[in-house]
Amino acid sequence: MIRLVIADDQALVRAGLRLILEAEDDLDVIAEAADGDEAIAVIIAGRPDVVLMDVRMPRTDGITATRRLRAEHPDAPPVLMLTTFEDDEVLWGAIESGAAGFLLKDSPADDLVTAIRTTAAGGSWLDPRVTPRLLARLRAAPRVDAEALERLTSRELEVLAMMARGHTNNEIADGLYVSERTVKSHVSSIFVKLEARDRAAAILLAYRSGLVDPRTA
Repeated sequence: MIRLVIADDQALVRAGLRLILEAEDDLDVIAEAADGDEAIAVIIAGRPDVVLMDVRMPRTDGITATRRLRAEHPDAPPVLMLTTFEDDEVLWGAIESGAAGFLLKDSPADDLVTAIRTTAAGGSWLDPRVTPRLLARLRAAPRVDAEALERLTSRELEVLAMMARGHTNNEIADGLYVSERTVKSHVSSIFVKLEARDRAAAILLAYRSGLVDPRTA
């Protein structure tokens, strides 16, 4: 089972999401939260596999809550951002906060379920409607010093490149003919060597360093 926490300030939205998700045999909503502070508390207490986090919430918004989770609890579960906003700053803020994915609330239910399963498997998910704008911004962003990548082994570079192209740990394992446990070990080593707090930060570095071209990712 994939255990979920839903964080949204609207009770009707939370109820609708729960109805959709619990119709799936492998998804279980274990807790809900109405703001970012409450979300952090229930996430730490419940240890879900994936968090669905609204961007705009009172007191502490979803982006701030996600950033705090990543900074204060490195082993916190991946966060999938849900929002009605397509604003570029919201999108960029969500990604830079450490979110593992970004999905618009009017997406089809099938996309939501697929995004959750992908994120739970160690992958990332971007709503297809916002991906072109994100890639355009990445292409325009200044390159970072590629020296950081010199700390990685050739196999770790392969793993990082596949991560940046959206592959899950299981898919990377299949592609490289190694075990998923070995892939997880490589991913952990990549985080340490690049001083990346999570998968999203490592992927951004892969783009900005030129290891992967956003146009072909």
